[in-house]
Amino acid sequence: MGVKKKKETQVTSLTVCHQDLETLRSLADVEGKNLASLLLHCVQLTDGVSQIHYVKQIVPLLEKANKNGKCDPTIRSCLDILAGIYLSLNLKNPLKKVLASSLNDLPEFFLTEATQSFTSRLQEELNTTTDLYSYRKVIDNISSCMENFDLGRSSVNNLLENVLHYLQKSLIEISEENRKLAGNHIVQTQLMNDLLVGIRVSVMLVQKVQGFQRLHLKSSPTWQSMCGLLSIFTKFLSDDDLLQTIQSTSGLAVILFIKAMFHPPEKIPDLISSLLLRSVDHTSIPEWLLNCCRSLCCADVSQSALLFLCQGTLTMLDWQDGRMGPSGEALLLDTVRVLFTLSSQIKESTLEMFLSRILASWTNSAIQVLESSSPSLKDRLNGNSDVVRRLLEYVYTHWEHPLDALRHQTKTIFRNILQMHQLALEESGSDLAADGFIFQLTESLLRLEWHSKGKYTCLGCLVDYIGIEHILALAKTIPSQILEVMGDQSLVPYASDLLETMFKSHKSCLKSQAVDSTWIDKWHETWVSPLLFILCEGNLDQKSYVIDYYLPKLLNCNPESLSYMVEILQTSADAKIGSYDSRGALGALMACLRTARAHGHLQSATDAWRDLVSSARIKQGLIHQHCQVRIDTLGLLCESNRSTEIVSTEEMECIQFFITYNLNSQSPGVRQQICSLLKKLFCRIQESSQVLYKLEQSKSKHEPENELTRQHPSVSLQQYKNFMSSICNSLFEALFPGSSYPTRFSALTILGSIAEVFPVPEGRVQTVYQLSHDIDVGRFQTLMECLTGTFEEVKILAFDLLMKLPKTFVQFQDSEKLQGLFQAALELSTSTKPYDCVTASYLLNFLIWQNALPSSLSAYLKTQRVACGDGDKSAALVESNTLIVIKCLLENLEEEVSRAENSLLQAAASFPMYGRVHCITGALRKLALNLQLVSEWRPVVEKLLVTSYRLSAVVSPVIQSFSPEGLIPMDTDAESASRLQTILNEIQPRDTNDYFNRAKILKECDSFDLEDLSASVPNIDTSAEIKGKEGKTCDVTAQMVLVCCWRSMKEVALLLGSLCQLLPMRSVPESPDGLLTVEQVKEIGDYFKQHLLQSRHRGAFELAYTGFVKLTEILNRCPNLSLQKLPEEWLWNVLEEIRCSDPSSKLCATRRSAGIPFYIQALLASEPKKGKMDLLKITMKELISLAGPTDDSQSTVPKVHALNILRALFRDTRLGEIIIPYIADGAKAAILGFTSPVWAVRNSSTLLFSTLITRIFGVKRGKDELSKKNRMTGSEFFSRFPELYPFLLKQLETVANTVDSDTGELNHHPSMFLLLLVLGRLYPSPMDGTCSALSMAPFIPFIMRCGCSPVYRSREMAARALVPFVMMDEIPDTIRTLLAKLPDCTDRCFRQNHIHGTLLQVFHLLQAFSDSKYRMNTYFQQELADVAVCTKAKIWLAKRQNPCLVTRAVYIDILFLLTCCLDKPSKDNQPVLEHLGFWEEVRRIILESELITGFPYTFTVPGLPQYLQSLTKLAVAAVWAVAAQAGEQARDVPISFSRLLESSFPEVRLLTLEALLERFSAAASGLGEKGLPPLLWNMGGTFLILAMKESHPECLCKILKILHCMDPSEWLPQTERCVHLTPKEFLIWTMDIASNERSEIQSEALRLASKVIAHHMQTCEETRDLVAPNLKQWVQLVLSSCGDHLPTESRLAAAEVLTSTAPFFLTNPHPILGLQDTLALWKRVLTLLQSEEQVIRDAATETVMTAMSQENTCQSTEFAFCRVDASIALDLALAVLCDLLQQWDQLAPGLPVLLGWLLGEGDDLTACVESVHQVEDYLFEKTEVNFWAETLIFMKYLYKHLFRLLSKSSWRPLSPERLCHLQRTASEQCHLLSQLFRELPPTAEFLKTVEFTRLRIREERALACLRLLAFLEGKEGEDTPVLRALDSPAAVNQLTLPRTETAC
Repeated sequence: MGVKKKKETQVTSLTVCHQDLETLRSLADVEGKNLASLLLHCVQLTDGVSQIHYVKQIVPLLEKANKNGKCDPTIRSCLDILAGIYLSLNLKNPLKKVLASSLNDLPEFFLTEATQSFTSRLQEELNTTTDLYSYRKVIDNISSCMENFDLGRSSVNNLLENVLHYLQKSLIEISEENRKLAGNHIVQTQLMNDLLVGIRVSVMLVQKVQGFQRLHLKSSPTWQSMCGLLSIFTKFLSDDDLLQTIQSTSGLAVILFIKAMFHPPEKIPDLISSLLLRSVDHTSIPEWLLNCCRSLCCADVSQSALLFLCQGTLTMLDWQDGRMGPSGEALLLDTVRVLFTLSSQIKESTLEMFLSRILASWTNSAIQVLESSSPSLKDRLNGNSDVVRRLLEYVYTHWEHPLDALRHQTKTIFRNILQMHQLALEESGSDLAADGFIFQLTESLLRLEWHSKGKYTCLGCLVDYIGIEHILALAKTIPSQILEVMGDQSLVPYASDLLETMFKSHKSCLKSQAVDSTWIDKWHETWVSPLLFILCEGNLDQKSYVIDYYLPKLLNCNPESLSYMVEILQTSADAKIGSYDSRGALGALMACLRTARAHGHLQSATDAWRDLVSSARIKQGLIHQHCQVRIDTLGLLCESNRSTEIVSTEEMECIQFFITYNLNSQSPGVRQQICSLLKKLFCRIQESSQVLYKLEQSKSKHEPENELTRQHPSVSLQQYKNFMSSICNSLFEALFPGSSYPTRFSALTILGSIAEVFPVPEGRVQTVYQLSHDIDVGRFQTLMECLTGTFEEVKILAFDLLMKLPKTFVQFQDSEKLQGLFQAALELSTSTKPYDCVTASYLLNFLIWQNALPSSLSAYLKTQRVACGDGDKSAALVESNTLIVIKCLLENLEEEVSRAENSLLQAAASFPMYGRVHCITGALRKLALNLQLVSEWRPVVEKLLVTSYRLSAVVSPVIQSFSPEGLIPMDTDAESASRLQTILNEIQPRDTNDYFNRAKILKECDSFDLEDLSASVPNIDTSAEIKGKEGKTCDVTAQMVLVCCWRSMKEVALLLGSLCQLLPMRSVPESPDGLLTVEQVKEIGDYFKQHLLQSRHRGAFELAYTGFVKLTEILNRCPNLSLQKLPEEWLWNVLEEIRCSDPSSKLCATRRSAGIPFYIQALLASEPKKGKMDLLKITMKELISLAGPTDDSQSTVPKVHALNILRALFRDTRLGEIIIPYIADGAKAAILGFTSPVWAVRNSSTLLFSTLITRIFGVKRGKDELSKKNRMTGSEFFSRFPELYPFLLKQLETVANTVDSDTGELNHHPSMFLLLLVLGRLYPSPMDGTCSALSMAPFIPFIMRCGCSPVYRSREMAARALVPFVMMDEIPDTIRTLLAKLPDCTDRCFRQNHIHGTLLQVFHLLQAFSDSKYRMNTYFQQELADVAVCTKAKIWLAKRQNPCLVTRAVYIDILFLLTCCLDKPSKDNQPVLEHLGFWEEVRRIILESELITGFPYTFTVPGLPQYLQSLTKLAVAAVWAVAAQAGEQARDVPISFSRLLESSFPEVRLLTLEALLERFSAAASGLGEKGLPPLLWNMGGTFLILAMKESHPECLCKILKILHCMDPSEWLPQTERCVHLTPKEFLIWTMDIASNERSEIQSEALRLASKVIAHHMQTCEETRDLVAPNLKQWVQLVLSSCGDHLPTESRLAAAEVLTSTAPFFLTNPHPILGLQDTLALWKRVLTLLQSEEQVIRDAATETVMTAMSQENTCQSTEFAFCRVDASIALDLALAVLCDLLQQWDQLAPGLPVLLGWLLGEGDDLTACVESVHQVEDYLFEKTEVNFWAETLIFMKYLYKHLFRLLSKSSWRPLSPERLCHLQRTASEQCHLLSQLFRELPPTAEFLKTVEFTRLRIREERALACLRLLAFLEGKEGEDTPVLRALDSPAAVNQLTLPRTETAC
């Protein structure tokens, strides 16, 4: 909403040559009033904008001269000079257009003279310009003369012959130069652009100049030039080395020139038809045409040339009103046939894009012709014609294309098809909507699945043409259907656009038909009601997208609907509609209001509150449990369609309230939205304040009547200032010690927005607020401490905010403290913790930019500092400071590298060097590019390079080792140490991997001999015990060494990449400017090459890749040709090395080829995308040939490398669609590679195949492996990759032929898995053409045969793969065919594998059919009934006659599926299955099964668990079926639940229990329609008995869940009879389980025990007293279930238990438990509210909401009965607790407990002491960390409520002795903390951040406790000698002034 500054137009001033200047001087008159004077004054100006003013005066001056009726020599000379000026100006200079526009109004009297002047000047330019690189300027001048400039056009017409000749000459010379400079991308790009402009100007000439009447004179020079140009364009058209835009434009030019030159015009269509059809009769065309276009008149014209000729035909010929007659119509049809042919051949993405545009252009031309065409053409272009069918096929196969632009063209084509059909029908006069073609088209589109994006665009086009009524008649629920899919982000834009088209069409239709306003009710019912349902009940993503995309469009269409929506939602919100995890009606209400206000449908938020929603409800929204409700409510307050709308007082109060509780959001998306919305609010404040300032300055005495000034502007401005100051106070308070990462991130981001939106005022600009006014030294120190966190985002935000402060804000007076800060940064730069060096980098950069470096460092600078003002961050000052710091760091780094060369272990333990390099890189990146101290930088850069190479030499042996992860033993005992020397010797730089043994780098540096480096490195100590920084011994682990090494390599790579990217290059060593020499750049390239090709640690080579990419990008843009060619040379070298497979090669063949794919990726991805991508094409061809099948055993390693590199290239998103043409070959290589006998090849092939599947079908976005989002139709797949059709079919045939041998031997075919994976992702579309050459039908028999495989998994995959190949309508017939193949029970010879494969195919087909949208169809029911009849015929396969349990199980699954689909009453009220006698067969199967007769198996039989599960599911279904009909006819169930539950097999019991649990849960939650069936009555005793004897954990868990769902009053009295336990003993038994069992059972037992206890509490006094002794055990059980170390399930159970028992134990007016136990439970609620896991916090919030909603507590807060977030729930919980203490009259005994919480009693203070004295560092901390909880926030809320409680209470402790213990403890803590602060180092906040923070938190808690104790004693704190922050050494360690104490 901020005001954007307009980009200033740069106007280059015009100049004239010396001769013209002298002429003007000689002609200028004394008065300065003639034209010469005007021009002289103009050319003497240096400002182009001012010159425009003078140019505009030329014509008025000449008009005055025209009155004299003469053109004197002065004017003639001036016109000549004007012509020269015009031609000298650049094409894009605004002066050129202004001059042309002015001269267009030249008086007619001067036109002849002016034309002569322009002609002579242009003639001179044409004759004298001979430099090839100056041709472009002349061509531009010709172009500008033709563009809306009458004088210029006349001049070109006069010089037409010369101009044509010049264009011919320039195009020939430029193309020849381009050919010579092949490979020089930069120059070639310029030359090709020149060619393109030349062709366009040639086309413009023919189109605009009326000088071609003489073209029939074949001997004229003009004709010869035209022929020459036509020859050139023909050559360009066929030249694939040129840019495709050049070829495309050449195609236009060829057709245009033929049109202009060929006579008679009537034969032009026939001639072009013959060219397109490649059937030119050489005898029938003129010789000149044959000579010019010989390559186009032969049969082998390239695809691209043909395509661009079609484009030229459609663009350059006149199709309007069928002016070309029948031959034109024939040409139109020929053109589209050629395009269809090309469509099946072209696969390159750019040509595909051209083709789609040209096809769309063809449909436009067809529409033009159809408007006045012959009936025959209309017959051939109506909807039923072959052309339209082919066009529709093109649309259907390309509407899901990955290129957006191509998808957009399919929409254009589809819309034009409808228009063509409409034009073809016009004569018949039939209704378009009732037309058969349109009706079929609509039905077929509606039958498509909604995941198809093309469906939306095509339906939208249909709605535009036939209206919405016809579509709603076919599909009434279409609005709901579309809204349902709006949970998928990829479909949302398409769905919302279609809905908008539909509801707009519906509205206009209803309005046109209506006689009154009742039409709106129907419109609301159709479009608004489904929306409101989604807003209240839909899932989160769905609601978000509907609000963002659909709701604004709906309101814009009909703003009056808002009141209708609000009315309904208000009613729903009052009724508390909304579930636990949904937004409910309140969320929907806020979303609607927010959208309405943002789009201008609400005047202001104040009006919205007053008229539509109360401020109390706004507050509820701001702290709602659902984050999106909070965001929408905040959006309602912040967003407005008017950027200057005044922010009201109510809005400001609500924003302040929101910020208090919403900074600590774990969701990054929520944080981002909060910060964005608040920034919008600040922009509103800033912009509306400017309006208020203007109103204030106008000092108008009358009050305007608008809402801007309901109060005086000064009052509003003061409110703004107070509000912003208050916001900043809240944000800085949020940066307290120990605040969480989300809180800090949010607070710093919002502060950064404030600093940005309210800048420091400059000039007369007033700003209502300045952040710097509210920042004191304490807050500055707080911002500095934010640099110390572990999260870099916080460091970045804090650093940026510090840099936004005014330049003079921070003054560093104390040099000692400054030195300490600098030393802290240096120390952090060598810390073993990686995040410390990031802190060091930001600290150093801050000191550099603030000019706050210690004075002692100035010795590093040889050149005298540039004089600068105080605090001036000039570029020179920053540069000198940066140089000083880098020199200092470099000096330290050199020393440390020298020490590391002696002992790498010592370096890893004490001074890992990567931190120094990171700081150097950080400083360089902040540096401006225009360096002034070049002479001082050069030696520094040279030294940087040398040191980097030395550092790399030390660490590279570890990174390049075959096992870099475990080079140092993890333990350091004597036995390990004895082997250490051998290991370390192996990694010395003498290793064969050592690049530095052979490299010669920096030859001019004599002091550093790289050849001797590795030989000079002594052996590393065998002991892995190393002395640390402070002389203490520490263990060096392999992890520490590896981290040191790979991070060092990472930082060196990033440093070298940054050096290449940031520093200017020296073209020659003697060059005064530039820092890097060409040789240095080459050395850096060689360094990257060696490390990328030899490193084996992923972290090292991935980050080396990052640096190398920076280098390659620079090289490709480098004007130095030798450097520009380097990537190409490197690429050929590495491909040659891969191809040779030399045994001595150091390339890594394991670890997915390590860095080799990264190396090649970097080289190819940096190739200019606008070029021909030759490197990519050659590389892909080479790699695919290497990856293909070969018999040579030596080719294994190259093949593995090729497959791994291909995988990396296909994954690289930067290559985009350029890589698509190679997918088919890659897939072939992967599938064939899977058959290799070598494991490495198979592994790499699998990885490549996985990448290709993702590249083709998209990233998997759901759990469903074959989600429809990740599939495509067979026609689309094979049209995009036609080479795969014969390949996959052939491979599948081979697999099917070998899958099952007659001998029964196991015959694996490795590629079957991959083939079925690919085919399983294809599906037939109802839109596919019936006669497609790429039909999917041939695959079906082979897939069916794959189902006979002896491998179980293969049979399963074949069944899944078959489903998508069978059309939905054909599934029943296919199932019947498969069932007929099954053997009869009388057959004796059959194979179970065959039966199993067939049954699996039947099962999956049946499942797909049952899931289809036809499920409730009569057709569906009848087809399934026929299938059921066929199934009965083979029912023996489900009985004991079939000995195989696996096939028996699948057959039973089929029966179960049929029962699920067909068990619905038909018209005669008898279910289909009953009618068929199906249930009788099922009953017989169950009665004869092992469930009744028992199991004869004494050992594990294959398929037994699967069989048991299938049989149990069928048995349960049969029982439910009988239970459903029990009221109609009494029959016995085939098997009782009791019998199933007594089974000895846990599989049977578990499935039965799951089915029962579903029914009991539904009954308990009230979701069951009729409650429990009688069959399940009185089963409590059964479950009690089962619970006692159940040994299977999952079954026991289900039993406990069922008992929990049941009413205890039904089963608790039966415990004594059934299990011989009294209710009390049963409770004890349940609690024992909760104490001892594993977590899930433990949780369920705890829930059950709590429900039993709650039941006892609700019943009579006697039973309550019965369980009272056991409450202590239950309390302990709950307390022990809340620990942070426990699984989530346990803590969730505890939270739910606390919620369910809250009315009895937490808020009971007469506490049942003792005070200590009650407070302990409350403490656990508070602990759960501070859990890091959102789900735990939400569950604990439910407890608080329950506690607030009781009769005795609902007055404690204003948010009773509201859904609130955990952040405020913590505050509310403490408010309720304090209120309860008063109600219970337990303040005296309760207060010490709460003060103990405040002080942190129970927290171990010794941990703080130990951490302060601990010096041993661990690389990675493994302690439990809660990143959400904030100790001081809890302390702040507790302090607040205790203070309020004590303030309003008249109670005072009668015996202060009871609080003495706390007084003494707090005082002792203060004393100890004071001592610990003194023991910390001077800059502890940076060097000992964790310990410093812990002490600060303890200090704040102790101070808060002491203040309350002092208040209790009546001393109000100021007279009490409590510890102040000033007394602690932490205050002494501040940068400037002591820290001010922050109020708690």
